[in-house]
Amino acid sequence: MFGKCLEITEKSLLDVWKFTIFAQNRTSLMATIKAFIKPTKGKPTTKVRFYISRGRGNSMLYWTSDIDINPEHWDSKKEQYKAKVIIGALERADFNRTINLLKDVLLTAYNVTDDKEQLTSKGFELEVDKQLNPEKYSLVEKEKTFFDYFDEFLSKHKVSEVRKNNYKVVKRALQRFEAIKKNKNKPFELSFKTLAPDLFRELEEFLKSEHESYEKHKDIYELFPESRKPEARGRNTISGIFTKIRTFILWAMSEGLLLKDPFDKFEIDECIYGTPYYLTVEERNTIAELDLSSKSHLAVQRDIFIFQCWTGCRIGDLYSLKKTSVINDVVEYIQKKTKDENPQTIKVPLSNQANEIVQKYSMIEGNRLFPFISMQKYNKAIKAIFTEAKLQRLVTVINPTTSEEEKKPLDEIASSHLARRTFVGNLYRMTKDQRAVSSLSGHAPNSKAFGRYSEVDNEMKKDLLKLIE
Repeated sequence: MFGKCLEITEKSLLDVWKFTIFAQNRTSLMATIKAFIKPTKGKPTTKVRFYISRGRGNSMLYWTSDIDINPEHWDSKKEQYKAKVIIGALERADFNRTINLLKDVLLTAYNVTDDKEQLTSKGFELEVDKQLNPEKYSLVEKEKTFFDYFDEFLSKHKVSEVRKNNYKVVKRALQRFEAIKKNKNKPFELSFKTLAPDLFRELEEFLKSEHESYEKHKDIYELFPESRKPEARGRNTISGIFTKIRTFILWAMSEGLLLKDPFDKFEIDECIYGTPYYLTVEERNTIAELDLSSKSHLAVQRDIFIFQCWTGCRIGDLYSLKKTSVINDVVEYIQKKTKDENPQTIKVPLSNQANEIVQKYSMIEGNRLFPFISMQKYNKAIKAIFTEAKLQRLVTVINPTTSEEEKKPLDEIASSHLARRTFVGNLYRMTKDQRAVSSLSGHAPNSKAFGRYSEVDNEMKKDLLKLIE
């Protein structure tokens, strides 16, 4: 009934258990596994299935074995034959042992997977098959693939977790590109040998139109998934992807994996950014003084936004602030963006208004500085606050997909990053001192993003013209 499955399982575990033994203490793993059956009406037997639970809020992973059992003989609580079923002792022992061995194989397949949060049941089936049939995948002493080197690059390249996750997004896009290209033109494999300007141009077209191929290649998207359906990518996003690929290629060249830079004859488009817009001091004060007594949930988020306007920290850094982050009326933090590459402590003295906001929420439970909500809800609340304040001044922005100029009202596009720009823009307009402002904002000394603020202020332009009157 299940001897074949047992034979495969035992053979596979000889390799698997060379580097991990889960049978000794399966309960110590973060994921939990359970065997179950799903009888089909009119059929005398059913397959034993398994699911892995990845904790609260995460979906389950399913896998179906080749083991058949009469549904009336299954003990769902003990996940084995019922004690009263009349069956040979050896057959019973083999069956129960096989169930436990398969649990260990499945847990191994799950735990050796890098992107557990992105793993789907279909992808999990592939990982289980790799454990049961390693010879099919040349898991033993196999030659490193392009993506193996990409993983090695990520492990050796010192970047923040946020940027590492961004690189993983690029890796999955490349895996989908390779898989779809294989369907069209077999055989094909991404490698250092196949990298060339023509291939990059083909990849560029793929990245531009990937959102259109989603429905046609759903099976591939299940193997290499993202947290949401692909959307149309703009010029800046595609340029960012190619910049990350080139960083990987430069690393590969430094490791002697290839001698010639395939980007020599392929030019990455420059990113296009609009002139940064920000709130005037008067507009900031309008929000700070806005009567939101009838909308207390917005009043709290307004206070947090005003505090961000006074400190200029990015939203990730803002949400990491604790009560202990404020020392002698100075907020101190290490930027997450550069934490692993160039850790730098940012110190921003608090204004009277910012200090008042800190004191206002000093009694909330825990060590959090403010009663933060999700970042998505915070940005939504900011737009609602701007609408309440009737801040609907039109500003010029660049459409991220089309790269064309558009006019948008402030309350439609306001977000947490506007607070950072308000902090930087007003300080720079008053001081014209990039170095001093950068010490408070955490911008790099020669930051291109910061350089755009020199283009923004019409008052500064008028002052310059007065010099030649």
